[in-house]
Amino acid sequence: MRVAVCQTAPVLLDVDANLEKVIAHIQQCKQKGAELIVFPELALTGYFVGPEYHQVALRMDSPKIKRLAAATKGTAAIVGFIEESQSMNFYNAALVAVDGEILFAYRKLNLPNYGVFEERKFFANGKHVRIFKFREFNVSVFICNDMWHPSLPYIGITQKADIFITIFNSSQDGMGSEFNNIDSWEIINKFYSRVFGIYNICANRVGEERPEDKRARAAIGKAKKKPKNDFMNPKIEKAYRFWGGSSIINPFGQEIYKAKQYDEDVIIGEISRDFVRRKKLLLPYLRNDDPYFTHRELDRILYHER
Repeated sequence: MRVAVCQTAPVLLDVDANLEKVIAHIQQCKQKGAELIVFPELALTGYFVGPEYHQVALRMDSPKIKRLAAATKGTAAIVGFIEESQSMNFYNAALVAVDGEILFAYRKLNLPNYGVFEERKFFANGKHVRIFKFREFNVSVFICNDMWHPSLPYIGITQKADIFITIFNSSQDGMGSEFNNIDSWEIINKFYSRVFGIYNICANRVGEERPEDKRARAAIGKAKKKPKNDFMNPKIEKAYRFWGGSSIINPFGQEIYKAKQYDEDVIIGEISRDFVRRKKLLLPYLRNDDPYFTHRELDRILYHER
């Protein structure tokens, strides 16, 4: 299967501009034979959305989402956006659209709420690890901080996932100077591929976002002054530069395709279910895994231990 990863630089809070870019990439990748096209977390909005999050959210029945889904006719795409549910909850989500149709939106499960990250202030968390069948693969989607909680990828594996789609927004200094985000992401992305024997298709963004950047407010008709509810604004004290480095990692934990760091880029490559089979034959780490044992132990720890 031919896969594309589009490493974009979203314009903060400018859904129209970002949507046009995403659709253009889908068309270009489709012409190059890509069957599955992956975009970063919050590709339609940018990351530090602050209290304007609800103004750039899209319902699944919105014209923009329908237009985006229609653009996938003949291929499939996974695109990060802010979803507004019918009950007016808001989610950091990933649209899954296949052959012109909306399949579902995966909702981020673990929302960071420390340092510069304040997602839990604005978003509700998802409830399920979803699997969908595409071509000959079982595919599981994860968003950023989900991958830092090993129980979630494990739930994907118990549903027979062959591919992880990992979309994220990682900036070089997002966790302070003592913590290297680039090295850490490369370690965990390769770890899951190597241990679980799956392809990991990883899409990070590039570009900068800073508190004094007013492009978004102008785009949505806001005055260039602090809103009355300024206490809700993320406390961003400097510009954050997103590093990119998107990759496709094979079931042996090897990066077989790698995007540039800090620049927009598109990588396109081939993946094979036969290679997944080869890994399971040579290194069958999960052959004797027993999810029922995990269930029994969690039940004991959570409900019976005193």
